[in-house]
Amino acid sequence: TQLKDSDTVAVDGQPLAYQQFVYLMLNKPEGVVSASRDKKDTTVVDLVAADFPRRELFPAGRLDKTSTGFVLLTDDGALAHDILSPAHHVEKQYVVTLDTPLTEEMRRGFAEGVTLADGTALSPAEVEALTPDGLTVKVRLRQGVYHQIKRMFGVYGAGVNALHRDAIGGLALDPALAPGQWRELSAEEVTAITTGA
Repeated sequence: TQLKDSDTVAVDGQPLAYQQFVYLMLNKPEGVVSASRDKKDTTVVDLVAADFPRRELFPAGRLDKTSTGFVLLTDDGALAHDILSPAHHVEKQYVVTLDTPLTEEMRRGFAEGVTLADGTALSPAEVEALTPDGLTVKVRLRQGVYHQIKRMFGVYGAGVNALHRDAIGGLALDPALAPGQWRELSAEEVTAITTGA
């Protein structure tokens, strides 16, 4: 049955709640792939599929299989485009564990915009040490290039041992969500992702 936005659906006089779009915050565990479907591996969509059997959910942005943290799952293509489009500059924040300490050269290079080994020139990003030894750092960037953070540090001979995304735009990952857990977002939280506040 085709419904208009103005239509109401009720069972025995009780209106059924209708959501035009679904927005989920998932704390992605290691070993799960950021995809809607995969022949070999568990996907982020598989983790929520039982609760949303008729929704075409997809991740708005990807994390590597070995990376963890905030993945936004939705069926709102326009919002996903806003998050992923370079024109909208939605910031993503990561906590990264390195195999060599952060240097001033790295910090300055990130701020100016790293040129990757293949010649790709990236937009400026921020990196700061979170621990005195400089091995745990916070990275903020507004781009989404394949394996971007690993490749950026690779320019300086540094390896990434762990990568965890803890915020998208103005919305931080809920600390109450254990790896593999998820929850729906409020309208205010969805707005915070794209407005940064």
